[in-house]
Amino acid sequence: MNSSPATAGHARPSRPQTGRSRLRAAWTLALLTTLCAELTFTAVAVPFAWLLLPLLLVMYGAGVLLVRETVVRVGAGWPGLVVLAVAYQLAEDGLGLQALTSQDMYGAADWGLRAFGANWTYWESQIGVHVVLSVLLPVMLADLIFPALRGKAYLRTGGLALTGVLALVGVFGLRVVISATEDPGYRTPWGWTVVYVVGIALLVWTALRVLPRLRLREEVRHDRRAPRPGAVGFVSMYLTMAFLTTLLPLGLGEDLLFGDAMSPQFRLVAAAMTAIPFGWLVLRWRSAGNWSTSHRLWLAGGILVSHTAFMMPASLVSAAVGLVIVCLEVVLLRELGRRIRRRG
Repeated sequence: MNSSPATAGHARPSRPQTGRSRLRAAWTLALLTTLCAELTFTAVAVPFAWLLLPLLLVMYGAGVLLVRETVVRVGAGWPGLVVLAVAYQLAEDGLGLQALTSQDMYGAADWGLRAFGANWTYWESQIGVHVVLSVLLPVMLADLIFPALRGKAYLRTGGLALTGVLALVGVFGLRVVISATEDPGYRTPWGWTVVYVVGIALLVWTALRVLPRLRLREEVRHDRRAPRPGAVGFVSMYLTMAFLTTLLPLGLGEDLLFGDAMSPQFRLVAAAMTAIPFGWLVLRWRSAGNWSTSHRLWLAGGILVSHTAFMMPASLVSAAVGLVIVCLEVVLLRELGRRIRRRG
């Protein structure tokens, strides 16, 4: 960030300008996570989702901003983001939407394995979506947009406390607005509610107390080379689509890809065999000596385009809306790349 000239003799950074930059970064992250996770996905097939933007902005924006700010303050790094993203998923899908156990919500109980009162196929799909699309990807993009604030807090203590309150309001809003509409009268069994609360507490403790003590460091391996940015984009696009289509019906319709050729149990294993190697690949690429901003943008583009394209088969309208959104994603990422090059 460039500071304006000060009086002759010395230059002093403008505190209000710094504060405004941090506030812009916070709002940008809140908007990015809402767009990446929901408005470039569900809204492709269900444009009505745009009317829920205030609720989604509170639920996604405040929730992920709280995750990011907490991780930065304790120094838990990207492992902390992953762990708290899973806790966030439990709060949203388990306590808020109640979709992890509901037999009627979204028809998720029909997508795969349901056992012990839980929708395991839906659960696994949402862990992948929320860790990557709700948290890691928006945080990475925010770091590219505001490089001077990477690894620094966007909010002061008061702002962090307000964000935490808004995140709770968002979870409560999901329960009273969406869950009550999609599955009226349903209440998560107390046993599962206890599981969610205990799971969230353990994940938060791990992220805030255990991971900072491990002092995990990211080392650059100059003897390791990442593939060309275009190849990174293609692989990320392919593996994202493979993960989604293994667990969810295209366009969130009625039929799963390959139908009965895969058992529900095998789908869980196959999706994990896609997601885990994908994560391992990204970690190797990130540590390569030639890993660059261009690689990051192609990685983000491949995931986002695939995420949106997954919803396009829902209808002709969805195909048209999705095509427009895909074009916008590509244009905006290219523009961000140009701005970064000019800034560099």
